[in-house]
Amino acid sequence: MRIGIVCPYSWDVPGGVQFHIRDLAEHLIRLGHEVSVLAPADDDTPLPPFVVSAGRAVPVPYNGSVARLNFGFLSAARVRRWLHDGDFDVIHIHEPTSPSLGLLTCWAAQGPIVATFHTSNPRSRAMIAAYPILQPALEKISARIAVSEYARRTLVEHLGGDAVVIPNGVDVDFFASAEPRPEWQGGTIGFIGRIDEPRKGLPVVMRALPRILAERPDTRLLVAGRGDEEEAVATLPPEMRGNVEFLGMVSDEEKARLLRSVDLYVAPNTGGESFGIILVEALSAGAPVLASDLDAFTQVLDQGAAGELFANEDADALADAALRLLADPARRAELSERGSRHVRRFDWSTVGADILAVYETVAAGAASVAADERTSLRARFGLARD
Repeated sequence: MRIGIVCPYSWDVPGGVQFHIRDLAEHLIRLGHEVSVLAPADDDTPLPPFVVSAGRAVPVPYNGSVARLNFGFLSAARVRRWLHDGDFDVIHIHEPTSPSLGLLTCWAAQGPIVATFHTSNPRSRAMIAAYPILQPALEKISARIAVSEYARRTLVEHLGGDAVVIPNGVDVDFFASAEPRPEWQGGTIGFIGRIDEPRKGLPVVMRALPRILAERPDTRLLVAGRGDEEEAVATLPPEMRGNVEFLGMVSDEEKARLLRSVDLYVAPNTGGESFGIILVEALSAGAPVLASDLDAFTQVLDQGAAGELFANEDADALADAALRLLADPARRAELSERGSRHVRRFDWSTVGADILAVYETVAAGAASVAADERTSLRARFGLARD
C-alpha cells in the first residue's frame, strides 16, 4: 500500500505528534508498505529518507503552547506536488484542523483520507469559530481517529461527527530492554519535557522539591529537555540547586536509559494533554510513575492501577506521594510490574494493526465506489464490460 502521512508540526522540534508519526511510518515500512511523510522542516534539518520537507515553519500560539506550523501559497504548492508524485492509496493527516499542512492537504487531496485528532481542548472558541471554514475540508475525510477519549470528545463537541479511539503507539521492547546508567540510579526522580513550557509542570516539581529534600536530602531530580536551566531553579534555595541535574536534550536511546534508571518518574503536566506518550514510555521502561490526575493521564494509567496520581498543580500532594513512594521499594516494584503488563496494549504491534485496518477499510471503500461509478457509466451509455 502507498501511504502518505502529513505531519502538521516542524520535524526539527521534538514533540509527541512528531514521534508518533515517525514511529508509525517506521512500523509500516517494516511491514513492507511504501510510506512518505510530508512535514515542515528547516533547510538544514537532517531528515529520514521517508520524510519530505514542506519548508520552514513559523512559531504560532496553539493549544496552550507554541507550535511551529507551515502555511501559505508556497506550502500549498508543495502539498500539491507531493500528492501528485506520491499517487497514494491512502492519505493520513494528523491534526487536520491546525493551520498547517494538514488543512492544506485536506483541501487539495482526492481519494481516501484518514485523519487523526490529537488535541484535547474542551473550551476551544477558536475551533468553534473556524468551523465554517473547516467544514468543507472535514467533509472529505473518510475515517477519523482520536488518540484518546478526550481527543474524541473535543472533536465531537466542536466539529461534530465521531471517531474511533486508537491510542498513540510505542515500541515497548525498545524501552524495556534499555540498559540503566549507574550514575542515574539511587534516589533519583526523573522528568522529561520542555523546561520553559509551564504546562509541562516542572514549576510544580520545583515547588515540591524543598519538602522532598528536607526529608530525603540525597534525592536527585534529573531533568531532560530544552529550556532556561537557571530560570528553572531560580525559586529553589541555593543550597538545593545542586540536587537538580539538567541533561539537556537526550536521544531516544538516552531517554530509554533514563527511564530505566530512575526510582520514580514524575509527570506533573497541568493541562492540554490528550494522551500522554511519555507515560507509556515510562511504563514500558518499568519506571514507577507518579502523574497529575489529568483525565488523559488517568485513562493511560488505568484509573491509577498502573501508576499513582496526585491532584493537578498541588505541589504538596506531589511531595507527599513522592516521599511515600521513595520510602517504599515494594510499592514501586508493584507499580513497575503492573505498568509493564498494562502497557502492552499500546505496543505498535497492536496500535499499528488497528491503524492499518482503518487504511484498508477506507481504501476498499474508495475502490468499491469507483467500481460502482464505472458500472453506472457503462449502464448509462450502453458500454460493454472490459
